[in-house]
Amino acid sequence: MRYTGPKEKLSRKVGENLGLKAERSFSPKSSFLKKPYRPGQHGKARRRALSEFGAQLLEKQKIKFTYGISEKQLNKCFNEAKQRKGITGNLVLSILERRLDNAIYRSGFVSSRSISRQVVNHGHFLVNNKRVAIPSHRVEIGDIISIKPKSRQKQIFFDLINKLKKHVAPSWLSIDKKNLEIEIKSNPEDNDLPKNFNMNSIVAFYSR
Repeated sequence: MRYTGPKEKLSRKVGENLGLKAERSFSPKSSFLKKPYRPGQHGKARRRALSEFGAQLLEKQKIKFTYGISEKQLNKCFNEAKQRKGITGNLVLSILERRLDNAIYRSGFVSSRSISRQVVNHGHFLVNNKRVAIPSHRVEIGDIISIKPKSRQKQIFFDLINKLKKHVAPSWLSIDKKNLEIEIKSNPEDNDLPKNFNMNSIVAFYSR
């Protein structure tokens, strides 16, 4: 099951602002900032200390909500990472970072992963000049991601060249800010990976 509905409610559920609504998540309009407690009738009640299993489950929810993926997709990522050499938690994150919707978001072309999923689903992006409408499509080194020519006039991409001037993309992505293209230079390195997840807890959960 993929989680849908009010995105900021998901942040409240895990007790951490996951930034799921882009700039709004950190503005005075943010429901997380207005109501920094769990949703529901007993949301204001003091959170109990989590058991080890509870802490693992919470971290798993955080990563699913952040990347907008299902339990099946995360489990598949873990099983793939477990077969490779390296730190399993970092390998899981590297796989998730190489999703097409995430690469577009990291490049600054859109302001959130949920918007990125929408524009990919609607067929607005090309990979190596071929239309790809699958957000989970995994990009490879050397791939070129671009906006479909007919889609460049869409409101979602208004003034994108100027917006990109202020954006700093991770080192594994090369952004052509003039031609609005993204090149996959390498796989994400450890220092490119997000640091807000306790990957040891997630690995422990799936290793039970």
